[in-house]
Amino acid sequence: MRNRDVLYVPISKCDMVNQITHPSVYFQSAGRHNTSETLQLALHYAQQLKIRHIVVASTTGSSALKFCRLAKNAFKIICVTHQSGFAQPGKSELPVAVEKKLISRGVSVLRTTHLFGGVDRAIRHQFGGLGPPEIVANTYRTLGEGTKVAVEIAVMALDAGLVPYGKDIISIAGSSRGADTALVIRPAHSHRFFATRIRQIICKPWSF
Repeated sequence: MRNRDVLYVPISKCDMVNQITHPSVYFQSAGRHNTSETLQLALHYAQQLKIRHIVVASTTGSSALKFCRLAKNAFKIICVTHQSGFAQPGKSELPVAVEKKLISRGVSVLRTTHLFGGVDRAIRHQFGGLGPPEIVANTYRTLGEGTKVAVEIAVMALDAGLVPYGKDIISIAGSSRGADTALVIRPAHSHRFFATRIRQIICKPWSF
């Protein structure tokens, strides 16, 4: 089934007291075929809500570059890629040429240990079982892989000092490759993780 066209609905106050309408978009299925719509929706909400910082999960840099072209230097963009060694020991999945291109366009590139991985993942690989971080990760996956990643990279970017504390940002992620999820989120530092607040689901897959 084809995804419908992007529908831009103005963010507006309802007639009821203390309510604001923030429409969400749900894609028929998860995957990279939703990338263009996801990026356009994220840009639209950033403009409407006057959010300046956008965090993009981008293993190869492709989604981050696409958002750069849409944004036209109007936002502070942070590309969060896989940590070195994620796929192969000692190797980065973000090509050097692409990283240089991102940096030349003012994009910050974050390559660091994943919030929900790290030593806990090593324990699972060697001894089995799940530690608390991976239990949290799998709980977020009940809303889709993109939701889990979007929350994770927002906190990672805050811990790295690349987004401001106490401010709403937009976090974009996907299911394996590309983008299919975007959130308005106010991240907390990892040692205060449960103070993180998801303000709005801009878009996500319906089926995943």
